[in-house]
Amino acid sequence: MSQPLNFVPVAEFRERARAVVSNPDLQKSLRGAMDFLQAKRTVQFPDDAELQRLRDLGEAIRQYSLAHLPELLVTLEAKLSANGIHVHWAETPEEANAIFIDIAQRHQARTVIKGKSMVSEEMELNHALQEVSIDALESDMGEYIVQLADEKPSHIIMPAIHKTKAQIAELFAERIPGVHYTDSVDELIQIGRKVLREKFAAADIGVSGVNFMVAETGTLCLVENEGNGRMSTTVPRIHIAITGIEKVVEKLAHVPPLLSLLTRSATGQAVTTYVNMISSPRKPDELDGPEEVHLILLDNGRTQAYADEQLRSTLQCIRCGACMNHCPVYTRIGGHAYGTTYPGPIGKIISPHLLGLASTYELATASTLCGACAEVCPVRIPIPDLLIRLRTEAYTNPATASQAVRGAGSAYSSVAMALWHAWAATYRHPVLYRAFTWCASRFRFLTPGKQGGWTVNHRAMQPARRRFRDQLKDRA
Repeated sequence: MSQPLNFVPVAEFRERARAVVSNPDLQKSLRGAMDFLQAKRTVQFPDDAELQRLRDLGEAIRQYSLAHLPELLVTLEAKLSANGIHVHWAETPEEANAIFIDIAQRHQARTVIKGKSMVSEEMELNHALQEVSIDALESDMGEYIVQLADEKPSHIIMPAIHKTKAQIAELFAERIPGVHYTDSVDELIQIGRKVLREKFAAADIGVSGVNFMVAETGTLCLVENEGNGRMSTTVPRIHIAITGIEKVVEKLAHVPPLLSLLTRSATGQAVTTYVNMISSPRKPDELDGPEEVHLILLDNGRTQAYADEQLRSTLQCIRCGACMNHCPVYTRIGGHAYGTTYPGPIGKIISPHLLGLASTYELATASTLCGACAEVCPVRIPIPDLLIRLRTEAYTNPATASQAVRGAGSAYSSVAMALWHAWAATYRHPVLYRAFTWCASRFRFLTPGKQGGWTVNHRAMQPARRRFRDQLKDRA
């Protein structure tokens, strides 16, 4: 890639959203993909009673894990170290990148092959490696496509969901040497596999994300469908796993219910093709596997969310993407409009902790609060409640704002607050309300023609010529 694709400022969110909504091809692609994913999930949960019991169990496991997070992380580190896995702690993305680069340079690594990892996207790892002349190649097919296109993922499970078959065909023909245009999906997949298979054998370091970490056994769990995760974690000499600190669970028995919820909610599968359990580097009697395994645990604002009892539920997320697939906003504007690593409903509640409310407060208002995200969340994260909380934090007077979220009070306006207080007083006191409605009906010609977002798709609202009260009095 030629340049870093950093966070898109809030001011550009509306402009990007409008561009997507006015693009009929993109609207067709998004709608078709979302309908397909919703239908697949529905088929996997035919018994609602069973689904609700499983959701209750998933929520309980995640809440228990978070309630004991500090102790579980200590146990996890001790067990991983005993198993021969090197554990590294990073407070910020910059620290995580520095740790990764240090490992790479100690091993004189020049090439990195990556399995799917949203936390590596969060860190902008590829760009950090590029700055020190280390090549990083994405091996997940969707990630590989968006890397070729110099784009970021638009979905946490299906990164290239915004691309059509024809666009991918043109991209491969343009960017991969010796490849001619073909719109055959099977041929495109084979082209990608051929390129990537050669890179696995040549890579010095393999990178992966982590779905769950088991404290009692020191096990890293990774699920995937293409086999690239297994190749990335077994073929190169060095394996570096990257994840957030919240992904830990206490027992191996806690993993199956979460995997059942994750795979069925994410891709509509009973189980993914590959479930990888990594507990150590290659042992002397084993034929494959890395010589070294490292785990980088990233904070990046997660302890901020953890410190607040209500906001802590944000960390329950198992990254299934179901909330995006059912969100009426995401399904129309896609992921790139948000400008954040994590788009959609989960992005709106996690991004303020990663980037601060000053940069992300408008995303919290890009929601209908319809509750669809909460209805499908497999671990019952109360996303609408958290959005309301973040809105409150953003618009609170900075002088009295809490310290729960960095950047609280960033959207505060003394003029807007004065108007809201006046509005509240008007509706609270009958005398003021009668005076206001009398003036509104007599001076209705002063009503502005532009009324914010309302007049984008609607006619401007205007008070009636006569109040209902006056009309009723005439009838009496």
